[in-house]
Amino acid sequence: MRYMMLIYSREGAELSAEDAARIYAAHASVMQDATAQGVLVGAEPLAPTSSATTIRMRQGKMLATDGPFAETKEQLAGYYIIDCKDLEEAKEWAARIPTSCYGDEGSIEIRPLRGVSKNA
Repeated sequence: MRYMMLIYSREGAELSAEDAARIYAAHASVMQDATAQGVLVGAEPLAPTSSATTIRMRQGKMLATDGPFAETKEQLAGYYIIDCKDLEEAKEWAARIPTSCYGDEGSIEIRPLRGVSKNA
């Protein structure tokens, strides 16, 4: 089963070159291991929330607004999609993904992907 691991982290603080290199190396390690085991489907960081556009449909008309849909302490920073045998394996992979870009904060939300019928 494929699981999407949504990475939530605090946005906006400056990282030292050392911290940025440490975080990059941690992500690279997870991606290399997942690729070697044949379970990595995809993984990418997202651009900052300041680049986001939110679309809402209201009475048949599109309303576009700048920014994310909610003001929160943590923002969606990126994702991994990993093909796991079950939720327990997904938890093991999620525990390896770095989330603490700015201090001891962040979280990983794990969601199964339902898939879409090719006939839909």
